[in-house]
Amino acid sequence: MLGTQIAPEDVSGVPRIVGERSVFCPPRILLPEVPAPFCLFLDELPACSPDIQKAFYALLLERRLGEHALPVGTWVVAAGNRSTDRALVRQISSALINRVFVINVRVDVKEWLAWAHRNKVRGDVQSFISFMPEALMRPVPPEPVPFSTPRAWAALSEALTLAETAGLLDDPIRRALAFGRVSAEDAAIYCAMAEESIAGLLPLAEYIQNPDKLPTEDTARWFVFCRIRNLVQRGEMSRYPQEQIHRFLMAVPTEHRFALMVDLPKEWGNLGAAEAFRATLREVTGI
Repeated sequence: MLGTQIAPEDVSGVPRIVGERSVFCPPRILLPEVPAPFCLFLDELPACSPDIQKAFYALLLERRLGEHALPVGTWVVAAGNRSTDRALVRQISSALINRVFVINVRVDVKEWLAWAHRNKVRGDVQSFISFMPEALMRPVPPEPVPFSTPRAWAALSEALTLAETAGLLDDPIRRALAFGRVSAEDAAIYCAMAEESIAGLLPLAEYIQNPDKLPTEDTARWFVFCRIRNLVQRGEMSRYPQEQIHRFLMAVPTEHRFALMVDLPKEWGNLGAAEAFRATLREVTGI
């Protein structure tokens, strides 16, 4: 049941007169004629009006509707957005929060990629998310602009495939669809990768662990180096052992190593790359 599109009587039922009493007749969706157990999913609970939330209480807490109990074995699940998602959610009472289990669902890149493969999401979208996993889910922006979510990437993939099937997919159409569906920063990089034919890039971890796998084409190689610099700036390279970082830096040509490290001496130093930095300076300056 979608809580934002129903009225309280859709949950509690409508009354009818039986003898000298009124009896509420619950809807068939909640109490089917065959009393078999089922899963009742109450969607958009935090976005419901207070009257709808109140009507859901008996379902969530007692598994009943007035005098009618749900079939034995039936289980009830509610879902909704958080207040930080800026999805017009309302406050849920502390009484309800204290009586249910609250589970926060997180985005898992590997699970999404497995789902994307099964559901035929475009290969270039899958490659992009593999290369930039942080782009799968971006924070909700304060302004009403497109932003990256698993749903947005799946919808973009479908739109691109439809345009391609119709023979309409070119660079301007790709940019229009991408910038209209996902975060601008992700759309720009995704389109650049598609237009420069560098969609076959591996995850950054594979390049850091084995520099021999670095792409030989200039555009793709500099793209990888820019991504590594971004990781260093955000402090996300600390998960790699210092020895591995040193081996990676010393395995790339001097000019590339200098481009990787310029303006970031402190950040690389914190990663244990001081010796590589000194070696680069000696090679560049000859001192």
